[in-house]
Amino acid sequence: MSVVIAQTAVVDPRAQLGSGVRIGHFSVIGPDAKIGDGTLIEEHVVVTGRCTIGEDNHIFPGSIIGAHPQDTSYKETPTQVVIGDNNIFREHSTVNRATEKEDGITEIGNNNYFMAGTHIAHDCKIGDRIVIANNGMLGGHVRIGNDVTLAGGVGVSHFASVGQLSFVSAMSRVLHDVPPYTIVDGQPTKPRAINSIGLKRHGYTAEDIAVLTAAFKLLYRSRVGVEKARETMFSKGPIRPVIKHLFDCVDRSCSGHHGRGQDQRSKKVA
Repeated sequence: MSVVIAQTAVVDPRAQLGSGVRIGHFSVIGPDAKIGDGTLIEEHVVVTGRCTIGEDNHIFPGSIIGAHPQDTSYKETPTQVVIGDNNIFREHSTVNRATEKEDGITEIGNNNYFMAGTHIAHDCKIGDRIVIANNGMLGGHVRIGNDVTLAGGVGVSHFASVGQLSFVSAMSRVLHDVPPYTIVDGQPTKPRAINSIGLKRHGYTAEDIAVLTAAFKLLYRSRVGVEKARETMFSKGPIRPVIKHLFDCVDRSCSGHHGRGQDQRSKKVA
């Protein structure tokens, strides 16, 4: 399929466009953009900087992909945005390229749905099959696991991690890491329950859900402490992968500042 570029669009001749790419009116595509086969870029979209976009993505009007990070320490280095396949960016979504503080890449996986007004800041790492509803905001260096849902108006603090298959309720303020497989909400968020509906939809067994529920009660209802909860759960027979993953994530969160496992910048490495 041939590339279709609207007459009013501005596409730098050095940009690399795959087969079947379509670019709408008044969009601007910079010289370092690489856009994969079948991607649709609608009107008034800006793709700038070193930006690699995979196949069959759909970018709606007003979105800006690859602009400078909103970080006052940024030194104009050629950092990147790398986006996978089959993602949808609804109106006025923004994705900032990385700073120099990690690997220089803001990274987004595959099959994600970002609703209107979503902001993905510098150095974020976003997995697959994630839904972020309208006006969701991710601070710098945020990590989002696979199959996560963030409801409308959620704000995630810099360096926080949101574990796989978790659900964050609307208007929540995420200051700490979100444990995998949980439902959280609040100002700031607190774990409320295991995401049993999400687990069922993704094919997890009744046994998986049962052990996660039991562990959740020990950690967040009885509050017996992480070590006691781990000892209790691990002594009940075969250690299921989901329960090991839950406790690994809790351990990582506890190792960082303010309940954020990534936020260990002041700790010296031996």
